[in-house]
Amino acid sequence: MIRSLHRWLGLPALVLVTLLAVSGAALSIFPAAERIYAPQAEQAMSVADLAARIKSVFPEVEQIRRSPSGRITAYWFDGGAPASAVIDPATGAAMGSADPNPLQRWLTNLHRSLFLDDAGRIAMAAGAAAMLVLAVSGSMLVARRAGGWRRWFVPLRGPLAGRVHVELARGAVLGLLLSSATALWMTASTFGLLPEKAVVPSPPSAVSRTMGATLTSMPLLVSTPVSSLRELNFPYAGDATDVFTLKTDSGTGYLDQGTGATLGWSGLSGWTCLSETIYMLHTGQGAALLGVLLGLTALAVPVMGATGLLIWLKGSGGRPRLRDNAAPARAETVILVGSEGGSTWGFAATLHSALTRVGQRVHTAPMSAFDPCRFSGARRYLVLAATYGNGDAPASAKGFLDRLARLPAAPDAPLAVLGFGDRSFPAFCAHARAVVAAAESGGWPLLLPFEKVDRQSPQEFARWGRALGAALGIDLELNHQVVRPDATVLTLVSRRDYGHEVQAPTAILRFALPRRSIWERLMGRGFARFEPGDLLGIVPAGSPMPRFYSLASGSRDGFVEIVVRKHVGGICSGELMALEPGGAVAGFIRPNPAFRPGRDSTPLVLIGAGTGIGPLAGFVRANASRRPIHLFFGMRLPESDFLYHEELDAWTAEGRLSSLSTAVSRGRRPRYVQDALTAEQLEVVRAIRKGGRVMVCGGRQMAAGVAEAMACILAPLGLSPAILKAEGRYVEDVY
Repeated sequence: MIRSLHRWLGLPALVLVTLLAVSGAALSIFPAAERIYAPQAEQAMSVADLAARIKSVFPEVEQIRRSPSGRITAYWFDGGAPASAVIDPATGAAMGSADPNPLQRWLTNLHRSLFLDDAGRIAMAAGAAAMLVLAVSGSMLVARRAGGWRRWFVPLRGPLAGRVHVELARGAVLGLLLSSATALWMTASTFGLLPEKAVVPSPPSAVSRTMGATLTSMPLLVSTPVSSLRELNFPYAGDATDVFTLKTDSGTGYLDQGTGATLGWSGLSGWTCLSETIYMLHTGQGAALLGVLLGLTALAVPVMGATGLLIWLKGSGGRPRLRDNAAPARAETVILVGSEGGSTWGFAATLHSALTRVGQRVHTAPMSAFDPCRFSGARRYLVLAATYGNGDAPASAKGFLDRLARLPAAPDAPLAVLGFGDRSFPAFCAHARAVVAAAESGGWPLLLPFEKVDRQSPQEFARWGRALGAALGIDLELNHQVVRPDATVLTLVSRRDYGHEVQAPTAILRFALPRRSIWERLMGRGFARFEPGDLLGIVPAGSPMPRFYSLASGSRDGFVEIVVRKHVGGICSGELMALEPGGAVAGFIRPNPAFRPGRDSTPLVLIGAGTGIGPLAGFVRANASRRPIHLFFGMRLPESDFLYHEELDAWTAEGRLSSLSTAVSRGRRPRYVQDALTAEQLEVVRAIRKGGRVMVCGGRQMAAGVAEAMACILAPLGLSPAILKAEGRYVEDVY
């Protein structure tokens, strides 16, 4: 509901909210500029001294005003025509014209009313209301995505547009809440919708009816510093019954023009102080720095609008539309989904539809939205959880385990957990296992034993569905159709073969970069943007299930490159290894932001063996900034499978690669990559001390050996692979 409100309010209000924000940001500059360029009065100067100086230069002066920026302006009549000037308080002389800035006046009218008077004011108030609702709903969505308010600033994964949208929201939300709320207050005040509680002092009746007291003899003017002055009005010339009127930051007073005595004083009411504070917060008048900061937050609105539009056009990360999604409080069955690439949402949609058809009230939501208070009518929870990377929570499950741990008591409604993953990876269904373990330790009753689905198997999903139906006492058939991913034809342009001498056929395959339309480039779709370490999904002929290969190139390289080893019985690897230049396969890009070197200049320690060198070679190739990179590479025999040998030599000469250490596992003296690490541990320690990042790619046995060696190397530093992983400085891409 919150997501729908945010989307369907934001889209139609985009133009109005953007106009409101951009014009407000432009107006925020003027108070700061005025504060910088306006001549300031001396700290100890009194209103009496200032008024006397101005009176000596402009004898006909009728009013003196001081703006919150400190600018002094005098007003008088010259030959019957009104005149004004900005005053130098040191001399009382004119510094320049006091006429309003035409651009500022134009922007003000645009910002307040679209040049449409009251109708425009109402329209802009509607824009401010929309901004307020969007800020509140957006904050709730950010907290949900991050896994709770306590994890507000947790790093996020996902497409660039989504990350930019959320990061800007995190930084701008307080400013947008303040700007929109104060705008609505000021509009309500303009239309008389707020009670008027300001105290207006009555003019004095007892005056001396004399004239001639000097300004410097009036005690109230002498004791009032210029810094608190707002306005000083002079008596009307020749009228002995008129008085001086002084308005300051603390109230309004009247002075007799004949005796200089103070005839009356009225302090500012609390309501007036509140109204003036709101005006200051919204306009920046009197708080120029705050105004600039609010203007900067307002500039985030058009960017968030553009990225929000891109997110809407792209869809919700592969999430299908759910028909008959019951309200959270009315749902009997709550399906919680933890998905990274979107495929698990497809299984959730199949389950949702099947349960709805048999009369269940079902609500499906991301695991990050878990809150038992929202699901007060739930009779059962069904968790469909994928695993990201090496056992981490996928994007839509952020914070689930933390929320579960904070519950004072486990929900009464029983739980069933179904894990999704690939058995070929060491962290198969690790996150789903963690959910089950946390539930059991917290006393959450299980509806079904924990089950797993390997490689999106419809058969295993259907078998679990029958078990679920038996537990619920219903006939439940889950006929899930795996959706073949959208793929692009990739044409092979070159290949280099290795490994035949050691019975491990391996090839570096380079495909032509597909042609990209302007729309694809703008939206980042297809092969528009990718980096080394991202994944190339290959859909083998006759199979809907893709196989993924780490990319050894980025889109800037102008080609798509992977390293493939032929596996016995491997459908996809067999098809790829049979390709000759000119042949084609179907493929698509899946971002892998967790396995990227980052954009800083800290050293990199890259460790890989066999085909694991693919993304590592891509990182070195992309190192145009000559960041320190130390590569440790394991092979069987140099003359057989020394992948990227020529390129590595060239990159070392160019300064893209700082050092290369190799390990040969065949021959008279077998040496593995972890042995090379131990031999060069001083270099590794130096890199770690400089904030270096360790990146490991290859088989699980190799990764386990590397972790053991790194534990020994790091122990004297008081560190371990686990500590570096928690800091994001030790990442693995293991298969």
